[in-house]
Amino acid sequence: MSSVKYVIGFCVAICLVCSIFVSTAAVSLKPLQDINAKLDRQMKVLTVAGVDVPEGSTADQVQGIFDARIRSIVVDLDGGTIDEAVDAASFDQRKATKDPATSAKAPDNRAGISRRPNHALVYQVSATEMGADGGGFALDSWIFPIEGKGLWSTLYGFIALAPDMNQVQGITYFKHGETPGLGGEVDNPTWKGKWPGRLVYGPKGSDAGSWTEVKLGVIKGMAGKPGVAPHDVDGLSGATLTSNGVTNMLKFWLGEHGFGPFIQNTLAKGGAA
Repeated sequence: MSSVKYVIGFCVAICLVCSIFVSTAAVSLKPLQDINAKLDRQMKVLTVAGVDVPEGSTADQVQGIFDARIRSIVVDLDGGTIDEAVDAASFDQRKATKDPATSAKAPDNRAGISRRPNHALVYQVSATEMGADGGGFALDSWIFPIEGKGLWSTLYGFIALAPDMNQVQGITYFKHGETPGLGGEVDNPTWKGKWPGRLVYGPKGSDAGSWTEVKLGVIKGMAGKPGVAPHDVDGLSGATLTSNGVTNMLKFWLGEHGFGPFIQNTLAKGGAA
């Protein structure tokens, strides 16, 4: 019979070898994971923007479509202006949120946001393909990142707004851990199809002073078409807390503590950032 010391030593050795193997695999695969995560976000941005990406497109082809139709900018959330000193190509908003030097404690909110980054990455979508130097840009929509607590997880996504920054063109989520069939229905194309045409701020959303009142949200039950319920979207059946989470994150990120100041400043200049 094997001694107790032998059994313990054998188990420790196996655990050590396995941990080294897993750690090595995680480190070696990290660059590939980062590339895939970037590709997935680019696909989500293109999808919510309504830009067609042919099925089976390679990573390079997706990158090409993205570069031809999407312009990235970094917004100073406190000042409500574009900060050209920050490189949009390398800016990592989630990393900035975790760093005390590039973020601040968020004001009390229902979205579950504990820290808000000083800067955020926003996308402008061109109606036509741009030249290599960015020439030929024709603003078709704005895409803002949104995030907030649902029932089980933090949901990360994007909302696309028309040039008036009031009418919704689409919404999508690229990461969450909500229950499939319930809160996970935020991924359902049918539910996402109910968003286009809704209004964020109401009929006077472009007027100075009204940008702070976010009226857009998910209600309990059926809302009806945009012409009947311009600010309300159908609730997710059996997922009240996730539905509330979507509403809360929209009110935070599109309100005065999020992109509200930037939206107000941009509209004051005629909609051009």
